[in-house]
Amino acid sequence: MARKNVLIMGAAGRDFHNFNVFFRNNRSYNVVAFTATQIPNIEGRVYPRQLSGKLYPKGIKIYEEKYLEKLIKDLKVDEVVFSYSDVPFDYVMTKASIVNAAGISFRLLGAAETQVKSKKPVVAVIAVRTGAGKSQTSRKVVKVLTEAGKKVAAIRHPMPYGDLVKQKVQRFATYEDLKKQNCTIEEIEEYEPHIARGGVIYAGVDYEAILREAEKEADVILWDGGNNDFSFYKADVTFTIVDPHRAGHELYYYPGNTSLRMADAAIINKIDSANADDILEVIENTKMINPDATIIEAASPITVDNPYVIKGKRVLVVEDGPTLTHGEMQYGAGTIAAQKLGAKEIVDPRPYTVKTISDTFKKYPNIGILLPAMGYGKAQMKDLETTINKTDCDSVVIGTPIDLSRYIKINKPYTRVKYELQEIGQNTVESVLREKKIIK
Repeated sequence: MARKNVLIMGAAGRDFHNFNVFFRNNRSYNVVAFTATQIPNIEGRVYPRQLSGKLYPKGIKIYEEKYLEKLIKDLKVDEVVFSYSDVPFDYVMTKASIVNAAGISFRLLGAAETQVKSKKPVVAVIAVRTGAGKSQTSRKVVKVLTEAGKKVAAIRHPMPYGDLVKQKVQRFATYEDLKKQNCTIEEIEEYEPHIARGGVIYAGVDYEAILREAEKEADVILWDGGNNDFSFYKADVTFTIVDPHRAGHELYYYPGNTSLRMADAAIINKIDSANADDILEVIENTKMINPDATIIEAASPITVDNPYVIKGKRVLVVEDGPTLTHGEMQYGAGTIAAQKLGAKEIVDPRPYTVKTISDTFKKYPNIGILLPAMGYGKAQMKDLETTINKTDCDSVVIGTPIDLSRYIKINKPYTRVKYELQEIGQNTVESVLREKKIIK
Protein backbone atom coordinates (compact mmCIF):
# COMPACT_ATOMS: atom_id res chain seq x y z
CA MET A 1 0.00 0.00 0.00
CA ALA A 2 1.32 3.47 -0.89
CA ARG A 3 2.48 5.58 2.03
CA LYS A 4 0.47 8.72 2.75
CA ASN A 5 2.46 11.93 2.19
CA VAL A 6 2.39 14.10 5.33
CA LEU A 7 3.51 17.67 6.01
CA ILE A 8 4.01 18.66 9.67
CA MET A 9 3.40 22.31 10.57
CA GLY A 10 5.52 23.30 13.55
CA ALA A 11 7.89 25.62 15.37
CA ALA A 12 10.82 23.40 16.43
CA GLY A 13 9.15 21.62 19.33
CA ARG A 14 5.90 19.68 19.24
CA ASP A 15 6.43 19.02 15.51
CA PHE A 16 9.67 17.11 16.06
CA HIS A 17 8.14 15.19 18.98
CA ASN A 18 5.08 14.18 16.96
CA PHE A 19 7.36 12.97 14.19
CA ASN A 20 9.58 10.99 16.57
CA VAL A 21 6.84 9.15 18.43
CA PHE A 22 4.17 8.75 15.75
CA PHE A 23 5.69 8.98 12.27
CA ARG A 24 9.39 8.06 12.45
CA ASN A 25 8.99 4.29 12.20
CA ASN A 26 5.46 4.26 10.79
CA ARG A 27 5.46 2.73 7.28
CA SER A 28 1.93 3.97 6.60
CA TYR A 29 3.20 7.56 6.31
CA ASN A 30 5.90 9.46 4.45
CA VAL A 31 6.73 12.83 6.05
CA VAL A 32 7.79 15.01 3.12
CA ALA A 33 8.44 18.29 4.97
CA PHE A 34 8.20 20.36 8.13
CA THR A 35 7.14 23.98 8.07
CA ALA A 36 8.23 26.49 10.72
CA THR A 37 6.83 29.69 12.23
CA GLN A 38 6.87 31.68 15.54
CA ILE A 39 10.62 31.16 16.07
CA PRO A 40 13.23 32.91 13.87
CA ASN A 41 15.86 31.02 11.84
CA ILE A 42 14.26 27.56 12.04
CA GLU A 43 13.36 27.35 8.35
CA GLY A 44 16.03 26.35 5.86
CA ARG A 45 17.41 23.63 8.09
CA VAL A 46 17.04 19.87 7.73
CA TYR A 47 15.71 17.53 10.40
CA PRO A 48 18.83 15.33 10.30
CA ARG A 49 19.08 11.73 9.17
CA GLN A 50 20.69 10.82 12.53
CA LEU A 51 17.34 11.64 14.19
CA SER A 52 14.85 10.90 11.42
CA GLY A 53 15.47 7.13 11.29
CA LYS A 54 15.96 4.51 8.60
CA LEU A 55 12.86 5.53 6.61
CA TYR A 56 14.40 8.99 6.03
CA PRO A 57 18.08 8.50 5.07
CA LYS A 58 18.36 12.08 3.75
CA GLY A 59 16.56 13.71 6.65
CA ILE A 60 13.53 16.01 6.19
CA LYS A 61 13.63 19.61 4.98
CA ILE A 62 12.15 22.48 7.00
CA TYR A 63 10.46 25.30 5.07
CA GLU A 64 8.84 28.61 5.99
CA GLU A 65 5.15 28.19 6.70
CA LYS A 66 4.27 30.94 4.22
CA TYR A 67 4.95 28.43 1.43
CA LEU A 68 2.35 25.98 2.79
CA GLU A 69 -0.01 25.98 -0.21
CA LYS A 70 2.84 25.65 -2.71
CA LEU A 71 4.40 22.81 -0.71
CA ILE A 72 1.10 20.94 -0.59
CA LYS A 73 0.96 21.05 -4.38
CA ASP A 74 4.65 20.49 -5.18
CA LEU A 75 5.17 17.66 -2.68
CA LYS A 76 1.83 15.99 -3.38
CA VAL A 77 0.84 16.20 0.28
CA ASP A 78 -2.11 14.03 1.39
CA GLU A 79 -2.42 15.26 4.97
CA VAL A 80 -1.21 18.18 7.10
CA VAL A 81 -0.57 17.73 10.81
CA PHE A 82 -0.70 20.91 12.88
CA SER A 83 1.95 20.72 15.63
CA TYR A 84 2.58 23.97 17.48
CA SER A 85 0.90 25.86 20.29
CA ASP A 86 -0.27 29.08 21.91
CA VAL A 87 -2.56 30.16 19.09
CA PRO A 88 -6.26 31.16 19.06
CA PHE A 89 -8.92 28.80 17.76
CA ASP A 90 -9.66 30.98 14.73
CA TYR A 91 -5.97 30.84 13.77
CA VAL A 92 -6.00 27.03 13.83
CA MET A 93 -9.22 26.86 11.82
CA THR A 94 -7.89 29.33 9.26
CA LYS A 95 -4.94 27.00 8.70
CA ALA A 96 -7.37 24.07 8.51
CA SER A 97 -9.43 25.94 5.93
CA ILE A 98 -6.36 26.62 3.78
CA VAL A 99 -5.44 22.94 3.91
CA ASN A 100 -8.98 21.69 3.27
CA ALA A 101 -9.36 24.10 0.35
CA ALA A 102 -6.31 22.42 -1.16
CA GLY A 103 -8.34 19.21 -1.06
CA ILE A 104 -6.60 17.38 1.75
CA SER A 105 -7.04 16.51 5.43
CA PHE A 106 -5.98 18.60 8.43
CA ARG A 107 -5.10 16.73 11.61
CA LEU A 108 -4.36 17.34 15.30
CA LEU A 109 -2.65 14.46 17.09
CA GLY A 110 -3.94 13.71 20.59
CA ALA A 111 -2.38 12.66 23.87
CA ALA A 112 -2.85 8.91 23.38
CA GLU A 113 -0.94 9.09 20.08
CA THR A 114 1.95 11.20 21.36
CA GLN A 115 2.51 10.73 25.10
CA VAL A 116 5.39 8.53 26.27
CA LYS A 117 4.91 6.40 29.39
CA SER A 118 7.51 6.75 32.14
CA LYS A 119 8.70 4.11 34.59
CA LYS A 120 8.65 6.80 37.29
CA PRO A 121 5.82 9.04 38.55
CA VAL A 122 5.34 12.10 36.35
CA VAL A 123 4.10 15.51 37.52
CA ALA A 124 3.18 17.81 34.62
CA VAL A 125 3.08 21.60 34.85
CA ILE A 126 1.37 23.21 31.86
CA ALA A 127 -0.56 26.41 31.20
CA VAL A 128 -3.35 27.91 29.13
CA ARG A 129 -1.03 30.65 27.76
CA THR A 130 2.64 31.50 27.58
CA GLY A 131 3.57 33.69 30.56
CA ALA A 132 0.81 32.43 32.86
CA GLY A 133 3.24 31.45 35.61
CA LYS A 134 4.45 28.00 34.73
CA SER A 135 8.06 28.61 35.76
CA GLN A 136 7.35 29.58 39.36
CA THR A 137 4.86 26.72 39.61
CA SER A 138 7.49 24.24 38.43
CA ARG A 139 9.93 25.61 41.00
CA LYS A 140 7.27 25.21 43.70
CA VAL A 141 6.61 21.58 42.68
CA VAL A 142 10.33 20.79 42.80
CA LYS A 143 10.62 22.40 46.25
CA VAL A 144 7.71 20.37 47.67
CA LEU A 145 8.98 17.11 46.17
CA THR A 146 12.55 17.71 47.31
CA GLU A 147 11.47 18.54 50.86
CA ALA A 148 9.50 15.27 50.84
CA GLY A 149 12.76 13.43 50.12
CA LYS A 150 12.25 12.86 46.40
CA LYS A 151 14.97 13.30 43.82
CA VAL A 152 13.52 15.24 40.91
CA ALA A 153 14.59 15.52 37.28
CA ALA A 154 12.83 18.31 35.39
CA ILE A 155 12.30 17.91 31.65
CA ARG A 156 11.55 21.04 29.68
CA HIS A 157 9.38 21.35 26.57
CA PRO A 158 11.78 21.51 23.57
CA MET A 159 13.59 24.58 22.32
CA PRO A 160 16.04 23.03 19.82
CA TYR A 161 17.34 26.13 18.07
CA GLY A 162 20.89 24.93 17.44
CA ASP A 163 22.55 21.74 16.16
CA LEU A 164 19.74 19.19 16.35
CA VAL A 165 22.04 16.17 16.45
CA LYS A 166 24.02 17.60 19.38
CA GLN A 167 20.75 18.55 21.07
CA LYS A 168 19.23 15.06 20.93
CA VAL A 169 19.55 14.71 24.73
CA GLN A 170 20.71 17.63 26.87
CA ARG A 171 21.33 17.67 30.62
CA PHE A 172 21.88 20.91 32.54
CA ALA A 173 23.16 20.89 36.12
CA THR A 174 25.63 23.82 36.18
CA TYR A 175 25.98 27.30 34.70
CA GLU A 176 28.90 25.93 32.71
CA ASP A 177 26.50 23.51 31.00
CA LEU A 178 24.52 26.49 29.68
CA LYS A 179 27.65 28.02 28.18
CA LYS A 180 28.96 24.70 26.85
CA GLN A 181 25.73 24.02 24.96
CA ASN A 182 25.44 27.56 23.51
CA CYS A 183 22.01 28.18 25.01
CA THR A 184 19.84 31.03 23.80
CA ILE A 185 18.28 33.50 26.25
CA GLU A 186 14.94 31.71 25.77
CA GLU A 187 16.53 28.42 26.84
CA ILE A 188 18.46 29.96 29.73
CA GLU A 189 15.27 31.53 31.08
CA GLU A 190 13.87 28.04 31.58
CA TYR A 191 17.02 26.16 32.65
CA GLU A 192 18.84 28.61 34.93
CA PRO A 193 16.19 28.84 37.69
CA HIS A 194 16.39 25.07 38.22
CA ILE A 195 20.19 25.13 38.23
CA ALA A 196 20.25 28.07 40.67
CA ARG A 197 18.37 25.88 43.18
CA GLY A 198 20.69 22.92 42.75
CA GLY A 199 18.36 21.03 40.42
CA VAL A 200 18.83 19.15 37.17
CA ILE A 201 16.87 19.83 33.99
CA TYR A 202 16.84 17.94 30.71
CA ALA A 203 15.78 19.09 27.25
CA GLY A 204 16.53 18.40 23.61
CA VAL A 205 14.89 16.77 20.60
CA ASP A 206 14.23 13.07 21.26
CA TYR A 207 11.92 13.04 24.24
CA GLU A 208 11.76 9.30 24.75
CA ALA A 209 15.57 9.12 24.86
CA ILE A 210 15.57 12.13 27.22
CA LEU A 211 13.06 10.46 29.53
CA ARG A 212 15.06 7.24 29.74
CA GLU A 213 18.16 9.19 30.79
CA ALA A 214 16.27 11.26 33.37
CA GLU A 215 14.69 8.14 34.89
CA LYS A 216 18.18 6.88 35.80
CA GLU A 217 18.67 9.62 38.37
CA ALA A 218 15.18 10.59 39.52
CA ASP A 219 12.40 9.36 41.79
CA VAL A 220 9.93 11.73 40.12
CA ILE A 221 9.90 13.32 36.65
CA LEU A 222 8.67 16.90 36.37
CA TRP A 223 7.34 17.86 32.94
CA ASP A 224 8.10 21.59 32.78
CA GLY A 225 5.79 22.43 29.90
CA GLY A 226 6.22 25.23 27.40
CA ASN A 227 3.81 27.59 25.67
CA ASN A 228 0.37 26.14 26.44
CA ASP A 229 1.17 22.66 25.16
CA PHE A 230 0.02 19.49 26.89
CA SER A 231 2.61 17.08 28.28
CA PHE A 232 4.76 14.84 26.08
CA TYR A 233 4.60 12.28 28.91
CA LYS A 234 1.63 10.49 30.44
CA ALA A 235 1.27 12.28 33.76
CA ASP A 236 0.20 10.95 37.15
CA VAL A 237 -0.86 14.47 38.14
CA THR A 238 -1.26 17.57 35.97
CA PHE A 239 -1.23 21.19 37.17
CA THR A 240 -2.55 23.71 34.63
CA ILE A 241 -2.03 27.43 35.23
CA VAL A 242 -4.78 29.87 34.27
CA ASP A 243 -4.03 33.58 33.87
CA PRO A 244 -6.68 36.15 34.93
CA HIS A 245 -4.66 38.87 33.18
CA ARG A 246 -5.94 37.24 29.98
CA ALA A 247 -9.38 36.20 31.13
CA GLY A 248 -11.27 34.23 28.50
CA HIS A 249 -8.17 32.91 26.74
CA GLU A 250 -8.68 29.59 28.52
CA LEU A 251 -11.77 29.15 26.33
CA TYR A 252 -10.36 30.00 22.92
CA TYR A 253 -6.68 29.02 22.62
CA TYR A 254 -5.11 25.85 21.29
CA PRO A 255 -4.06 23.70 22.98
CA GLY A 256 -4.53 25.69 26.19
CA ASN A 257 -8.17 24.68 26.35
CA THR A 258 -7.07 21.04 26.02
CA SER A 259 -4.49 21.56 28.76
CA LEU A 260 -7.16 22.90 31.10
CA ARG A 261 -9.44 19.96 30.39
CA MET A 262 -6.58 17.61 31.30
CA ALA A 263 -5.88 19.29 34.65
CA ASP A 264 -6.11 17.50 37.98
CA ALA A 265 -5.55 20.90 39.56
CA ALA A 266 -6.08 24.32 37.98
CA ILE A 267 -3.93 27.08 39.46
CA ILE A 268 -5.55 30.50 39.17
CA ASN A 269 -2.35 32.54 39.30
CA LYS A 270 -1.56 36.27 39.77
CA ILE A 271 -4.61 37.01 41.90
CA ASP A 272 -2.49 39.61 43.72
CA SER A 273 -2.24 41.75 40.58
CA ALA A 274 -5.38 40.86 38.56
CA ASN A 275 -8.78 42.50 38.45
CA ALA A 276 -11.37 40.85 40.74
CA ASP A 277 -13.91 40.42 37.92
CA ASP A 278 -11.28 38.73 35.74
CA ILE A 279 -10.38 36.35 38.57
CA LEU A 280 -14.03 35.37 38.99
CA GLU A 281 -14.38 34.93 35.21
CA VAL A 282 -11.49 32.48 34.92
CA ILE A 283 -12.66 30.53 37.98
CA GLU A 284 -16.13 30.16 36.48
CA ASN A 285 -14.71 29.20 33.08
CA THR A 286 -12.44 26.64 34.72
CA LYS A 287 -15.35 25.08 36.60
CA MET A 288 -17.36 24.95 33.38
CA ILE A 289 -14.57 23.36 31.34
CA ASN A 290 -13.25 20.99 34.00
CA PRO A 291 -15.62 20.65 36.98
CA ASP A 292 -13.51 17.87 38.50
CA ALA A 293 -10.31 19.89 38.75
CA THR A 294 -9.13 21.09 42.17
CA ILE A 295 -8.86 24.87 42.07
CA ILE A 296 -5.78 26.44 43.68
CA GLU A 297 -5.77 30.22 44.05
CA ALA A 298 -2.27 31.67 43.98
CA ALA A 299 -0.32 34.89 43.91
CA SER A 300 3.07 35.60 42.35
CA PRO A 301 4.44 38.26 44.71
CA ILE A 302 7.24 40.35 43.24
CA THR A 303 10.54 41.20 44.89
CA VAL A 304 13.13 43.65 43.55
CA ASP A 305 16.87 43.44 44.22
CA ASN A 306 17.52 47.21 44.18
CA PRO A 307 14.33 49.33 44.43
CA TYR A 308 16.34 52.58 44.36
CA VAL A 309 17.20 51.84 40.71
CA ILE A 310 13.48 52.27 39.90
CA LYS A 311 12.05 54.96 42.22
CA GLY A 312 11.86 58.32 40.46
CA LYS A 313 13.86 57.06 37.49
CA ARG A 314 13.24 56.84 33.73
CA VAL A 315 13.43 53.10 33.28
CA LEU A 316 13.65 50.66 30.40
CA VAL A 317 11.61 47.55 31.23
CA VAL A 318 12.85 44.26 29.76
CA GLU A 319 10.30 41.44 29.93
CA ASP A 320 10.28 37.74 28.97
CA GLY A 321 10.36 37.58 25.15
CA PRO A 322 7.78 34.89 24.24
CA THR A 323 5.33 36.29 26.81
CA LEU A 324 5.22 39.58 24.88
CA THR A 325 5.39 38.14 21.36
CA HIS A 326 3.13 35.15 20.70
CA GLY A 327 2.00 35.29 24.37
CA GLU A 328 0.40 38.67 23.55
CA MET A 329 0.92 40.17 27.03
CA GLN A 330 1.53 43.92 27.10
CA TYR A 331 3.12 43.96 30.55
CA GLY A 332 4.88 41.62 32.94
CA ALA A 333 6.62 41.47 36.31
CA GLY A 334 9.02 44.26 35.37
CA THR A 335 6.20 46.61 34.46
CA ILE A 336 4.30 45.89 37.68
CA ALA A 337 7.47 46.52 39.72
CA ALA A 338 8.15 49.79 37.88
CA GLN A 339 4.62 51.04 38.55
CA LYS A 340 4.51 49.96 42.19
CA LEU A 341 7.92 51.41 43.05
CA GLY A 342 7.22 54.78 41.47
CA ALA A 343 9.25 54.92 38.28
CA LYS A 344 9.15 58.41 36.78
CA GLU A 345 8.64 57.00 33.27
CA ILE A 346 8.75 53.71 31.38
CA VAL A 347 10.90 54.56 28.35
CA ASP A 348 9.82 53.47 24.89
CA PRO A 349 12.66 51.35 23.40
CA ARG A 350 11.38 51.46 19.81
CA PRO A 351 13.43 54.49 18.66
CA TYR A 352 16.59 52.65 19.75
CA THR A 353 16.07 49.11 18.45
CA VAL A 354 18.45 47.53 15.94
CA LYS A 355 18.33 44.71 13.39
CA THR A 356 16.48 41.62 14.67
CA ILE A 357 14.98 43.50 17.63
CA SER A 358 13.48 46.01 15.18
CA ASP A 359 12.17 43.05 13.17
CA THR A 360 10.49 41.67 16.30
CA PHE A 361 8.55 44.89 16.81
CA LYS A 362 7.47 44.85 13.15
CA LYS A 363 6.19 41.29 13.51
CA TYR A 364 4.52 41.97 16.88
CA PRO A 365 3.46 45.65 16.78
CA ASN A 366 1.32 45.39 19.91
CA ILE A 367 4.28 44.92 22.25
CA GLY A 368 4.21 48.64 22.98
CA ILE A 369 6.79 50.36 25.18
CA LEU A 370 8.40 47.24 26.61
CA LEU A 371 11.52 45.46 25.38
CA PRO A 372 11.18 41.69 24.88
CA ALA A 373 14.32 39.81 25.95
CA MET A 374 14.76 38.20 22.56
CA GLY A 375 17.87 36.08 22.22
CA TYR A 376 17.47 33.28 19.67
CA GLY A 377 21.20 32.93 19.04
CA LYS A 378 24.31 35.04 19.56
CA ALA A 379 23.52 37.61 16.86
CA GLN A 380 20.14 38.44 18.38
CA MET A 381 21.61 38.52 21.89
CA LYS A 382 24.08 41.12 20.60
CA ASP A 383 21.20 43.09 19.05
CA LEU A 384 19.41 43.01 22.42
CA GLU A 385 22.54 44.26 24.18
CA THR A 386 22.97 47.08 21.65
CA THR A 387 19.31 48.11 21.98
CA ILE A 388 19.48 48.23 25.79
CA ASN A 389 22.70 50.22 25.78
CA LYS A 390 21.45 52.70 23.14
CA THR A 391 18.18 53.42 24.95
CA ASP A 392 18.03 56.85 26.60
CA CYS A 393 17.06 55.91 30.15
CA ASP A 394 18.38 56.13 33.73
CA SER A 395 18.21 52.43 34.52
CA VAL A 396 16.98 49.02 33.40
CA VAL A 397 14.34 46.82 35.05
CA ILE A 398 14.87 43.15 34.18
CA GLY A 399 11.61 41.21 34.42
CA THR A 400 12.92 37.97 32.90
CA PRO A 401 13.45 34.89 35.12
CA ILE A 402 17.26 35.07 34.71
CA ASP A 403 20.20 37.28 35.54
CA LEU A 404 20.43 38.85 32.09
CA SER A 405 23.71 40.53 32.99
CA ARG A 406 25.42 37.12 32.92
CA TYR A 407 24.91 36.99 29.16
CA ILE A 408 24.96 40.59 27.95
CA LYS A 409 26.82 43.71 29.11
CA ILE A 410 24.52 46.46 30.37
CA ASN A 411 26.05 49.95 30.48
CA LYS A 412 23.69 51.51 33.02
CA PRO A 413 22.29 50.62 36.47
CA TYR A 414 19.87 47.70 36.47
CA THR A 415 17.86 45.58 38.86
CA ARG A 416 16.21 42.17 38.66
CA VAL A 417 12.58 41.47 39.45
CA LYS A 418 11.82 38.04 40.92
CA TYR A 419 8.60 36.18 41.62
CA GLU A 420 7.58 32.94 43.28
CA LEU A 421 4.29 31.04 43.57
CA GLN A 422 2.34 31.61 46.79
CA GLU A 423 -0.83 29.55 47.25
CA ILE A 424 -3.74 31.12 49.11
CA GLY A 425 -6.23 28.87 50.91
CA GLN A 426 -6.40 25.18 51.78
CA ASN A 427 -5.76 23.78 48.30
CA THR A 428 -2.02 23.79 47.58
CA VAL A 429 0.50 22.10 45.33
CA GLU A 430 1.52 19.98 48.32
CA SER A 431 -2.03 18.91 49.18
CA VAL A 432 -2.66 17.79 45.58
CA LEU A 433 0.62 15.85 45.44
CA ARG A 434 -0.34 14.09 48.69
CA GLU A 435 -3.86 13.36 47.47
CA LYS A 436 -2.42 11.81 44.29
CA LYS A 437 0.06 9.81 46.42
CA ILE A 438 3.14 11.30 44.74
CA ILE A 439 4.36 12.09 48.26
CA LYS A 440 3.25 10.78 51.66
